[in-house]
Amino acid sequence: MSKAQELIKKEGLVGMIITDPYNMRHISGFRGGEGALYISATQQVLITDSRYTEQAEKESDFTIVQEHRGHTREQIFAECLEKEEGTLAIGYEDQSLLCSQFDKMKKALPVKEWVPMGGKVDVLRRIKTAEEIEYLAQAEHIGDVAFSRILDFLKPGVSELEVAAELEYQMKKAGAEDLGFNTIIASGLNSSMPHAIPGRKKLEAGDFVTMDFGCKYEGYCSDMTRTVVIGKANDKQKEIYNVVLEAQLAGLAAVKAGKTGKEVDKAARDIITKAGYGDCFGHSLGHSVGLFIHEKPGLAPSDETVLQAGMIETVEPGIYVPGFGGVRIEDMVLVTETGCRNLAGSRKELIEL
Repeated sequence: MSKAQELIKKEGLVGMIITDPYNMRHISGFRGGEGALYISATQQVLITDSRYTEQAEKESDFTIVQEHRGHTREQIFAECLEKEEGTLAIGYEDQSLLCSQFDKMKKALPVKEWVPMGGKVDVLRRIKTAEEIEYLAQAEHIGDVAFSRILDFLKPGVSELEVAAELEYQMKKAGAEDLGFNTIIASGLNSSMPHAIPGRKKLEAGDFVTMDFGCKYEGYCSDMTRTVVIGKANDKQKEIYNVVLEAQLAGLAAVKAGKTGKEVDKAARDIITKAGYGDCFGHSLGHSVGLFIHEKPGLAPSDETVLQAGMIETVEPGIYVPGFGGVRIEDMVLVTETGCRNLAGSRKELIEL
């Protein structure tokens, strides 16, 4: 019995409809992202269209059914339900299904009880397998390679957009199949914005340059952030950088199976607060990563989730001072019983270029 079928049994359902593309991939192996799954104790059906049927047959051991105008998704679901017995209580992914799609299903299917699953299906992805860990480690290694190559490219006169393009090219050249998310390059005053969008601003002597980047390898994401200085850093830049580095190292040291996300966040946040920059660190310390770049649980002041061995988390404290600039340092780690394994290998001491 698969984990998805165990969840169906635990929730007292007859079956479950999966529409989130990441959950589809995790449960069925199908990477196309277009379609839906129907799963019950006796059925595992993958519905997709003609663009993906051959791919689905290669990637998944589910029964593949092609949808088209004459054989709609709702009709296929109805055929699946005809094979079931008992009260039709069906789970659905309310967090990923459009209201219009849900309305169509409700009108077309003889379901007595629709049960919203919330994030219960996502939880199945929290603990990574050995194969998933290998893919995540390789994705983060590609980021390490790209970072080592970008340093010679960073110089006054180069634009943020050019840095982003070069960093993305280097990740692809090193084996990435796609980006994990939109690359963040923030220089000078822009570095005070945690998720700044790369623009035409050119790097200047004295700029902080924050680079937050990641790629996909076999569908699994990486996430890394490094901040450097163009030229020589001034005293305030050194002070802020060293506080963030100290906080990041404390956060890494706190990661361990049995700790809560809240406890790990506090270990890093207390250092930034004590240094007088508490108001300049507004986001959480980290988040889980897998097939999607932002997964749960997180390392946050409100997250009471107990970390377990096999989870992947980022540790990324930052200080952002409007009108001056900012620093963020981020690694992606594997939670273990005794601590964590850092999947990133790039240097973290202040780099002056």
